[in-house]
Amino acid sequence: MRSSLVIVTGLSGAGKTVTLRALEDADYFCVDNLPSSLIYGFIKLTALRSEKIAVGIDIREKSFLRGIDKIIRKLRDNYSLTLVYLEAETDIVIRRYKETRRPHPLAKAAKGSIEKAIALEQKMLKFLRDEADSIIDTSSFTPHRLRQHITATLGGLSSDYFKFTIISFGFKFGIPQHLDMLLDVRFLPNPHFVDELRPFTGLDEPVKKYIFDSQVTADYIVKIEDLINFLIPMYKKEGKSSFTLGIGCTGGRHRSPAIVEKAAEFSKKHDIATEVIHRDM
Repeated sequence: MRSSLVIVTGLSGAGKTVTLRALEDADYFCVDNLPSSLIYGFIKLTALRSEKIAVGIDIREKSFLRGIDKIIRKLRDNYSLTLVYLEAETDIVIRRYKETRRPHPLAKAAKGSIEKAIALEQKMLKFLRDEADSIIDTSSFTPHRLRQHITATLGGLSSDYFKFTIISFGFKFGIPQHLDMLLDVRFLPNPHFVDELRPFTGLDEPVKKYIFDSQVTADYIVKIEDLINFLIPMYKKEGKSSFTLGIGCTGGRHRSPAIVEKAAEFSKKHDIATEVIHRDM
């Protein structure tokens, strides 16, 4: 039986270290930052004693791109390869670097500009992104949620595994990337304009009562339930392993979280993994 091989690559600050640790916990033999000239030989040797191997490659090894196209194709010919590319929105990557106070690996080449460093890295990694079997946008993920996602999708769960992710957000903070579908709830009654409700969120009972007492909300919830009940079986029939739905209001604190929590209940009858993310709350 051919060894299962995962190559983890992508933008610096997008979560490669967290991903490799999650794979290690799922019994993968993991190694990070190998020079390109050593990758194939290492995997060939490791495959003799491990059926699950994960390798992290990135631009910290400045020469790793040399011949990487031939290496990837050779690995595809000899192993069950899954190439995972991690990315995140530029402002998210910048924020992560500011929080950790670590320099970007290409900061010197970009003359200290992190925006230019990210753009340069995206250009350098274009081949790997184009070759990727899975592109994961980690912008909305905490490290804990990323671990859960990797464990669910790459950790060896059954082939009929399906995950429904539903994200609340505020349009004024931007739309999450890589949604499968987006719903707008800005036409629903807005608790922000009720002084006594403004401090609360869409998870609090006074706000939920205000929103769901509206007939417009009740009508829309019926349509959302019908939509979810229709789409999940269709996505599974198509062979998809996930469906990501974004629901947005203006600020992402009141209406969208309340509607997301209600919509998440509709997935229970389908016996699937469901993850709720309140991005801006």
